[in-house]
Amino acid sequence: MESGPAIFVGVVFALFGGGLLLWTVTRLRRGEPVAEGVRPALSASLASGTAVTALVLAAWCLTRV
Repeated sequence: MESGPAIFVGVVFALFGGGLLLWTVTRLRRGEPVAEGVRPALSASLASGTAVTALVLAAWCLTRV
């Protein structure tokens, strides 16, 4: 009964983290800014850190099933 919400949240975190990481890498490879009006290094590191954190949370949620 409790595994349903854990699976849902784990999948949501995985999709968000994977999508954000893919988007950040694509923007960096093209030489485009990750966020407008923010230093490129700061925005890239913040977006990457958020993506990795979401993927770690997804793994943690899915191991609790």
